[in-house]
Amino acid sequence: MSAAESSPSPNRIADLPRDDRPRERLLRLGPASLSDAELLALFINTGIPGENAIQVAQRLLKTHGSLAQLARLTPQLLRGEKALGPAKAALLTAAFEIGRRAERETLIEQPLSTPELIYQFVGPEMRHLPHETVRVLLVNTRLSFVRQEQISHGTVNESMAHPRDVLRPAIAHAAWGFILVHNHPSGDPSPSDADFRMTRRIREASEVLGIKFLDHVIIGAPSETRSSPYFSFREAGIL
Repeated sequence: MSAAESSPSPNRIADLPRDDRPRERLLRLGPASLSDAELLALFINTGIPGENAIQVAQRLLKTHGSLAQLARLTPQLLRGEKALGPAKAALLTAAFEIGRRAERETLIEQPLSTPELIYQFVGPEMRHLPHETVRVLLVNTRLSFVRQEQISHGTVNESMAHPRDVLRPAIAHAAWGFILVHNHPSGDPSPSDADFRMTRRIREASEVLGIKFLDHVIIGAPSETRSSPYFSFREAGIL
C-alpha cells in the first residue's frame, strides 16, 4: 500500500508530501507503481470537502467492487456519483474507452479466424455493457475485419435481431462474410433458446443470399466457475 493510501486524510492531494502525490510518483516510477485508486484520481483531479481525489476513487471502487465494474457505468451513471459531475464523468468514460480501443488495435490486423480472437477483439468492451447488444463484424475473404455494425440494443436480458437487420450491413458493404456477436450482461455466455432460434433463422437467410455466416459468439465474463468467457456456435458444432 502506498503512503498516499495509508496516511491520514488530507483534503487535497496537494497536501500530501510531494513524493507521495500520484502524478509525481507516476512520472518518477511509472504508471505501474500506482494503485487503481491513484490512477483514477489523476482523472478525478479534485475532491470534495472531507475527501480528496484519491479517497473519492477509493470510494467508487469500493462501491462498485472493481475497476472493471466501474468501467461498465455509462457517463450518465458516473455523473450521478458523489463528487463527479459531467466533466469528470466524461474524462473517466474517455479513459476507459481509450484503454479498450488500444487493446483492440493490437488485434485489428489479425484474421478473426477463431472464437478466441473474436472474443479478444470485442470482449474487453462488450463484456462491460450493462445491456444486451447485438453486433455484426464484417470480414473479407482473408477473414480480416472490415467494419462493425450495431444491430440492436436491448434490455438487460432480451434483445431482438431480425435476419434482415443482420444481413443488411453485409449486403450494403459487399462483405464476403460476417460474425454475429452479442453479450450477456449477467456474464454467463450460455446460449438461451432465443439465441438458438436467432442463429438458425440467420443461418437460413445467409445461405439463401450466399453470404458466409462464420460464427455467432456470445460474450460473457471470465469466471473461476466457467471454462470459457464466451460461447461459440461454430466451436460447438451448431454452425
